Amino acid sequence: MPPFAIAMPQRILFGRGEAQKAPTLLAPFGPRGLIIHGASAARAQWLLDALHAAGIETLALPCPSEPTLPMLDAALARSRPFAPLWVASLGGGAALDLGKALAALIPASTHPLDHLELVGKGLPLAAPPLPFIAIPTTAGTGAEATKNAVIGLPDHGRKVSLRDDRMLARLAIVDPALTDHTPRATTLASGLDAITQVIEPYVSSKATPFTDALTAPAIPRGLAALKRLMEAEDPDARDALAHTSLTGGIALANAGLGAVHGLAGVIGGLTPAPHGAICGALLAPILRLNRAQATGETARRLDTVFHHIAQTFGGTPDTAPETLARWARASGLPGLTAQGLPASLHEETAQAALVSSSMKGNPVPLTAQDLTAALRSAA
Repeated sequence: MPPFAIAMPQRILFGRGEAQKAPTLLAPFGPRGLIIHGASAARAQWLLDALHAAGIETLALPCPSEPTLPMLDAALARSRPFAPLWVASLGGGAALDLGKALAALIPASTHPLDHLELVGKGLPLAAPPLPFIAIPTTAGTGAEATKNAVIGLPDHGRKVSLRDDRMLARLAIVDPALTDHTPRATTLASGLDAITQVIEPYVSSKATPFTDALTAPAIPRGLAALKRLMEAEDPDARDALAHTSLTGGIALANAGLGAVHGLAGVIGGLTPAPHGAICGALLAPILRLNRAQATGETARRLDTVFHHIAQTFGGTPDTAPETLARWARASGLPGLTAQGLPASLHEETAQAALVSSSMKGNPVPLTAQDLTAALRSAA
């Protein structure tokens, strides 16, 4: 057995009602904290009120969209003078990423570009991050369990990561009740992201026995939960999808991802499309592309994924990617063209994706021509 390491949040609470413990659990981190929430402050008011009642001073900042470098710069300008002792994010993956980046950068006097991958210097953090607490309200990115924050750079047309092992959350509170009645389109996109993030680490060239133990059972569970939620609101399915998202976050932090996310990081910098919708459109073509070149254990793992897809959505394992793609489209997922990526950018996108960090985990080597073909299929 090859050696491997395990990176995950210091403490994880999972279950319905666990979010109500947040005020008590945040208090020991100090009397002054930064709260990052989504576009609507109203959804965070219960937490702000409880912290105020406990004598904890807070500064609340919104994250109205997936974070960009200008948004991060503006949030740093507001939060550094406040000098928080900790940062908590209550929201979707975007809010978690912004909070994680702020926790990493507030203690330092450096600029984010000093630490961002690919377009920045990629330097280690100049100081230890502030304690970060993650309370997700969607089931998708698994950002509560990852050691990176994804930041968009509009001037470069890219989305890149700020990454450091010390950015892992001190506390992650995953309460599926916070995801109840998530709008259908958001459930579909974020759910497909969650499923992608258990499939890619499972077939990754960097998979370990630890990540296998997490991802293997999560794949069929997540597929079934997402199918159910496209049919009706179901608390049990919400629980299962939230668990899939958490599992994916832990798994990708330890086994990496693959070509779906390699392409999605580039596309996310070129279009305003939600990350999960991009991943959802790419998952089936990349599965088909990887299986066409896979042999041995990699082929066996992909065949297992195909079997789970067929068990959930019908058809045969051989045609599982096509079955999944048809189901996603029928459920309302737009293709990449409708998401804002024209065919004229396919080759440029494929070339840029080849150097992304996610591509390092893809189970088979792919060329720009391969990736261009996958983009064409996802259009």
